[in-house]
Amino acid sequence: MRAVVYEAPRVFSIKEVPTPEAGAGEIRIKVLQTGVCGTDLHLHEGQFMATFPFIPGHETVGIVDQLGKGVTGFSLGEQVTVNPNSSCGTCSFCRAGRRLLCPEIKGMGSNMPGAFAEYLVAPCAQVFSVEGLDPDVAVFTEPTSCVMHGVDVLDPRPGSSALVIGAGPTGLLLAQVIASSGSSHVTVAARTQFKLDLATKFGIDSTYKMNPQDLSGDIKALYAMSGGEGFDIVVDATGDVNVCQSLFELVRFGGTVLLYGVGDENDRVSISPYEIFRRELTIKGSFAEIESFPAAVSVLRSGRAKTNGIITHRFKLEEYQKALDVQRTDPSRHKIVIIP
Repeated sequence: MRAVVYEAPRVFSIKEVPTPEAGAGEIRIKVLQTGVCGTDLHLHEGQFMATFPFIPGHETVGIVDQLGKGVTGFSLGEQVTVNPNSSCGTCSFCRAGRRLLCPEIKGMGSNMPGAFAEYLVAPCAQVFSVEGLDPDVAVFTEPTSCVMHGVDVLDPRPGSSALVIGAGPTGLLLAQVIASSGSSHVTVAARTQFKLDLATKFGIDSTYKMNPQDLSGDIKALYAMSGGEGFDIVVDATGDVNVCQSLFELVRFGGTVLLYGVGDENDRVSISPYEIFRRELTIKGSFAEIESFPAAVSVLRSGRAKTNGIITHRFKLEEYQKALDVQRTDPSRHKIVIIP
């Protein structure tokens, strides 16, 4: 089969590799399409737990192609998606039911073979049916699962106000799920108008177009939009260190800051401990997902999380470099998918 294979940071090729066989308890999936994530840019640089050599790709939808011995509950030809993450099951975190914090966490597309390939093999426990869903919706299951975990971490109080900075695919999904989880008013701020238009189409209460050259002006304007007290919840969905720094100026006394976007491992922000103490602020982080796939499939099937119009670019496997370049620099892109 053909696959994207990294040998080292920034060094990859599209080449023929052995087609995997489904072992006992495993399912082989013929990949229909796989989403390109901002995390893939970090993996390209050797960050985010990348272990070389590896095949990237962790947001996928495909059809069951082969059933390993002992697998039940799935049929050949059934459309499925894959939870890429797994844990050791025996460490103190796993035993306490906090598997995402497992120090031995494994991820398809980072330290295990991923889905920028024609076929993928996964344990049946990590495979979920998305039969009947449009593949353009089903491909969002993994990012929606990350969102479901993020909202679980956030635990928004009924009636709270929320600001999500960033209107990428996960930013829009996150805003929608926060809105349906009890927040009375959700604002999305971003630099790109067509993404804000989608937020409005998806039912988000208000939007704000940010100025790339005037973050301080944006902070003042957003603070005014909050009614002059700040927002109960402020979320970064960009990973931009300057945006992360600004969150503390926008959160209300007693409010919560959620760091959701994937930043560079070397980035740093600063905040006065006195500010956290005096204002009783809560700072939370949300990393990936491991147990939220059933909830993600459910909200996608129900339409509570809408995705129509988010996919803007489609590339062949051989065009992977072009897909990375567009992901990194093209302001017209939203979601990119690779079609093997």
